[in-house]
Amino acid sequence: MSSACPHAMAIDPMVSDLAGETAALRAAGPITRIELLGVPAWTITDHQIARQLLTDTRLIKDIEAWELWQSGVVTRQWPLIGMIDAGRSMFTVDGTEHRRLRIKTTQALTPRRLEELRPSIERLTKELLDDLEEAGQDGAAVDLKQIFAYPLPMRVISELMGVPREDHPMLLDWYKKFFSMVTPQDERLRIIDAMDVYFTEMVRRKTANPEDDLTSALILADEGGEPLTEEEVVGNLKALVAAGHETTVSLILNAVRALLTRPEQLARVRAEEVEWKQVIEETLRFDGPVIHLLMRFATEDITVGDTVIEKGEGVIMSYRAIGRDVSIHGEDADEFDVARPTANRNISFGYGPHVCPGAALARLEAAIALPALFERFPELRLGIPDAEFTNLPVLTQNDLAAFPVQLA
Repeated sequence: MSSACPHAMAIDPMVSDLAGETAALRAAGPITRIELLGVPAWTITDHQIARQLLTDTRLIKDIEAWELWQSGVVTRQWPLIGMIDAGRSMFTVDGTEHRRLRIKTTQALTPRRLEELRPSIERLTKELLDDLEEAGQDGAAVDLKQIFAYPLPMRVISELMGVPREDHPMLLDWYKKFFSMVTPQDERLRIIDAMDVYFTEMVRRKTANPEDDLTSALILADEGGEPLTEEEVVGNLKALVAAGHETTVSLILNAVRALLTRPEQLARVRAEEVEWKQVIEETLRFDGPVIHLLMRFATEDITVGDTVIEKGEGVIMSYRAIGRDVSIHGEDADEFDVARPTANRNISFGYGPHVCPGAALARLEAAIALPALFERFPELRLGIPDAEFTNLPVLTQNDLAAFPVQLA
């Protein structure tokens, strides 16, 4: 496959220098040409332009609008195709159909429902903190990601959706391989097929015997006299489980990293000069869970300043670069500041009709997990120098490979 633009900036699939790449994207301008594994696209790094385009009905999710897909230049062998052509769900359609597919999910994640989830999240947090304490009894460094931040959101979203606990290791392994750029594409396609089979069987079981969970609610939804099809329920379920755990892992870990490398700011939080919700918003802005969100397609030519996004071209949102927009967050936007007054203006969970439906749940999990972690382990510190932390080869997600810490 080769349709690369010679003037495009190539995005590193190995994520070997995330900070450097973010800075380069910012320097390239508010809208710039990039190359994703041999495929050209436009990316947005400007906050205001992102908001404008995320509500522009001429940019849609339907892959059939992508000229490179129509022409056969992009095929199922492109490693990122599973993140774009992911079956019919609220994440892949627009307009009236998007609202129909989304409404039952948003109804299930109301502020009242989230508060009802709080005791369960607190219980799961305590269980995992106990596991962390046990693992660190001998004083050795322990992996905060593997023992705490990784399993917590999977357990939360699985309880919400009705996914059996015994299947968590298998699902975590599947999603890890699905997102990794080192996974051979044939294996990734087999994982996609296995997920389809797994979640279809789960939906059929719950269709026959509904339970008190969100999957059953989606099955029983009858919005406007037109219930969701099996394919639509499966599509929503797959995407919700993926988004519902991946983003929260990074949010928790990146907040911990920012605070442990800035003890004076952590002291302000512990002294209750700054609320944890401010820490969460500044983390989302400064080092959010999503690096690049794929992809929307132009249904006609769209002029943005001096640039024309031509009909059929793909557009992504580089949310990490957007969070560093100095016109919104000031000249020190590359610094982490728990007291930053503009932190809550971040759009790290998206904007417009497709804003992440689980954003409030991710914020709630972080708001429970972070203070509980620092209260249980007041001497918590990094287990390796900050400069030695590395990202996994996940082009779209801000996914650290590991997070060694010393508990005392």
